[in-house]
Amino acid sequence: MSEVLQNTPEWNQLKCGWVGASRIGDMMATTKNGWAASRKNYFNELVAQRLTGRRTSRYVYSLNNRLEMEPEARAAYEFYTGNEVMEVGFIPHPRIDHAGASPDGLVHDDGGLEIKCCDAGAHLAMIESGIIDSAYLYQCQFGMACSERSWWDFVAYHPDMPEELKFWTKRIERDDQLIERIESAVRDFDAEIEAKIAVLRNGHK
Repeated sequence: MSEVLQNTPEWNQLKCGWVGASRIGDMMATTKNGWAASRKNYFNELVAQRLTGRRTSRYVYSLNNRLEMEPEARAAYEFYTGNEVMEVGFIPHPRIDHAGASPDGLVHDDGGLEIKCCDAGAHLAMIESGIIDSAYLYQCQFGMACSERSWWDFVAYHPDMPEELKFWTKRIERDDQLIERIESAVRDFDAEIEAKIAVLRNGHK
């Protein structure tokens, strides 16, 4: 487990070229005709990162990705659940090269935390349906795989909502069958990236 603080230049560089839990949804995305465009885009990002040694974020932060809201959301989680959160850096997968996770926190001896600060409509839809987007579920399951933990608390937080609607949480239990499927896909994805890099390098000698 890295001691480097999240969202620092050092943390950003540490993740360079690695498959991250937050992008597992892109890596696994399909359409009726095969892989989705998001998988190809992520593939190209990681190829470029490994070749250049530089990592830049694809995000322009909006309400969906406002990092400044995470401490407030984490504090709300601790208040409403009574659980203390330990902040962590990057956790490499214990058995897969070039892959890891950066949880929003670890909880007790066997749990973790993922916080999403979505726009108002998505926030309310999640609360009403109780359904978590599959990309977020993939992220949480891969977080469990990397940290070798058994459950993850998913938190939706919106600071502008009335008090009773600001905070919503749902516990996700470890699904070893799904984790096995994700891990297999990550290994294949990494092998494809390395093969592409080899072709690019050999083709320009």
